[in-house]
Amino acid sequence: MIEVVASMARGPVFLTGELLECLITFTNPMSHLSTSASSEMLAWASAQIHCQFHASESRVALPSQGNKQDVQAESDTVLIPSRGERGQCILDTPPKILFCDLRLDPGESKTYSYSEVVPTDGPPSFRGQAVKYVYKLTIGCQRVNSPIKLLRVPFRVLVLHGVPEPCFLQDEEVAPSNPFLEEEEGSSSRRDGRYLERALDMLMVNTSRRSPRLFNITNSRGKVAKFCIFKSVYRLGEDIIGTFTFSEGDIPCLQYSVSLQSEEEVHTEYQRKPPQPVSVTSHGRHLESCLHTASTHFSLPIPLNVAPGFSTDIITLRWRLHFEFVTSREPVESPTVLQNQSEVTIWTGAERVDVDTFSWDLPIKVLPTNPALASYISQFTGTNSITI
Repeated sequence: MIEVVASMARGPVFLTGELLECLITFTNPMSHLSTSASSEMLAWASAQIHCQFHASESRVALPSQGNKQDVQAESDTVLIPSRGERGQCILDTPPKILFCDLRLDPGESKTYSYSEVVPTDGPPSFRGQAVKYVYKLTIGCQRVNSPIKLLRVPFRVLVLHGVPEPCFLQDEEVAPSNPFLEEEEGSSSRRDGRYLERALDMLMVNTSRRSPRLFNITNSRGKVAKFCIFKSVYRLGEDIIGTFTFSEGDIPCLQYSVSLQSEEEVHTEYQRKPPQPVSVTSHGRHLESCLHTASTHFSLPIPLNVAPGFSTDIITLRWRLHFEFVTSREPVESPTVLQNQSEVTIWTGAERVDVDTFSWDLPIKVLPTNPALASYISQFTGTNSITI
């Protein structure tokens, strides 16, 4: 037998356009001292990236694919990286051959390095109520006259549009390249480092800009409060902070709540039963009683494991803050304390209050974050193994 282990050293989260690197180790675990030990042979091995798309049949109506079928797909000696996966493969990179005719003596190991740029024209990783986009690195290997075995390593992809192009150096990138010479060791890593640096700089610029926005919260009876939010563009893992000033309102507010929500909307032409409601998912909530409160604030963290806003041909994912207010229809007297009063006074609220409720949605923009940071809480390990 041969043990195959694949490991992404940098972690299981990548930006599109970033270089994915994976070390793949093939080992003959038999000891050379064993009487049954013998050399093991593999005919070939290759690796490639692919993205699987799966749609909910109750929510999404996809165009008919007809009866097209690849005759070779039935054969287990043909490499189909998405074989046995749910849904359809909507994106894949060309396979790269790791080796041909590998022989491993008992106890011997050999490690191969695979690298590929994550395609920039694909969607982000996403598991929603209507659709799912899942990325995997698939390693295929085969013994002579045996079926192909597949090792899959799932990973997460974040999409950031508009990363600026690099500034080429005259004596480096622009210099003519020789296709017959191997690329200088580390040059691809340097280019990838510069791409990641530019992407993170762009993220920092877009999410660090403070542009406070003020809103007057009103209902049909009058002004309830003034609300201030310091910016409207955030990255994953950031805290959303907002302040309320109730002392500037005319209507008593008894309670308010703020929820961080994502909206998953299937485009009209793909809806199973139009008009179809938008799917709303809550990712955090702040609830506070605020009667006789002059001012207060809330802080809502954006989870690192959610998808930033994006749009494809089929769906659009947006983010918003959802506010709910409970206000009194009548003035509510505040407790009074005499200046020279020495005894403790207990104030008891009214047993019954006639109230109004209303809600408000504030759109916000959520961008990706540093993939190394998102790797810490990823459900993926970036490592997998099989025995063949």
